[in-house]
Amino acid sequence: MPTTMRAAVCVRAGGPEVLQIRDLPVPEVRDGWSLVRVHGAGLNRSELRTRQGHSPSVTFPRVLGIECVGVVADSTDPLLPVGTTVAAVMGEMGRQFDGGYAQYALLPNALLMPVTTTLPWEVLAALPETYLTARGSLDALGIAPEGGGRLLIRGGTSSVGLAAAQIATAHGIETAATTRNRGKADALKAAGVDHVLLDDARPLEDAVHALWPEGPDHVLDLVGTSTVLDSLRLVRRGGTVCVAGSLSGWLIPDFEPIAMIPTGTRLTAFHSDTLKGSTGQGLLQRIVDEVEAGVYRPNLDRVFALDDIVAAHRRMEADQATGKTVVLPWADATGG
Repeated sequence: MPTTMRAAVCVRAGGPEVLQIRDLPVPEVRDGWSLVRVHGAGLNRSELRTRQGHSPSVTFPRVLGIECVGVVADSTDPLLPVGTTVAAVMGEMGRQFDGGYAQYALLPNALLMPVTTTLPWEVLAALPETYLTARGSLDALGIAPEGGGRLLIRGGTSSVGLAAAQIATAHGIETAATTRNRGKADALKAAGVDHVLLDDARPLEDAVHALWPEGPDHVLDLVGTSTVLDSLRLVRRGGTVCVAGSLSGWLIPDFEPIAMIPTGTRLTAFHSDTLKGSTGQGLLQRIVDEVEAGVYRPNLDRVFALDDIVAAHRRMEADQATGKTVVLPWADATGG
């Protein structure tokens, strides 16, 4: 076991350049925590916002990363023997304690989800936060397992949007998804989206009602606070809007529920923290099995080495990614 490791440390709030590669001591195992050799970490918008300084509870320096996959390197828990493949999501990773942007991470045992898989690390790393959020959001919307109904996904070319489209399509749900970038329409079609709606031309309401005069039965809003009120107006009366993304921030200014939620319409939310640890293990294993069987095809945008973390964050901040961006802490730098 090495005594030092390489990690991407966010030294202060700011632009991508505040992520610095440093040599740190490998953390020591303690009761209730296990050491994971990190083989892959998916990048998420919440990490970008934390890096920018929008997470008041986070103090710097901090190793970011709210999810990772890897292998147990050291543990005192008999249920987590050395060599076990695990995934971890949320639970204050990369916020109250160091997260996945490192070669090793010391993580609470309660967060770790053992999985059995033959998937490459970059594919496995693209699954936990993205697919657990997508699956959990569709469940929160009340979409029946047997399918049916009409679903609008706002923020469709995000990694969660593409995953949700794949899952919904597999269940026979008629799906529309929005994008502001005409060049990303093919990615939505490849994910199984039936109707691609450009959110930068005529009013979205016109496009949605031309497709579904009464509105969709369900709206999965991954843009978040800037669009949720509009989504409540778009969904059919009695339908459901689920907010599961924060692409536009975390707060709705001057929100008045009685005035702004149409009578009979439901507003809910999904947070992947509810599926951490043993609660999410069975669902994640099912997702992994379905990916291995070809039911879903994870949309990987790009894979970066740890040394290229600044470039990865620049790409994410510029909204250039279509799908999931993954960092492999043990990979050689590409210079990208």
